[in-house]
Amino acid sequence: MEELILKLKEEIITLLNLFELTPEDIETEAPLFGDGLGLDSIDAMELFMHLEKNYGLTIENPKEMRKIFTSVKTMAEYIVANKEN
Repeated sequence: MEELILKLKEEIITLLNLFELTPEDIETEAPLFGDGLGLDSIDAMELFMHLEKNYGLTIENPKEMRKIFTSVKTMAEYIVANKEN
């Protein structure tokens, strides 16, 4: 799980052009949106498409998306629980 969390942090930095950050700057359980990392709805769509493309995940319920993208930890937990083998 720790490897996946680090990988997700690196992917978030690259995907969202947050090059002023390092993976260590992103707290694993901190909110990704609002007061935490400060991402917005466009960032959410980028992350959604990334999970579909790179992890084979499909998120059909928008309410579920909000829960998945709470933090890097919740993203990692969702990937582990739902990734296609």
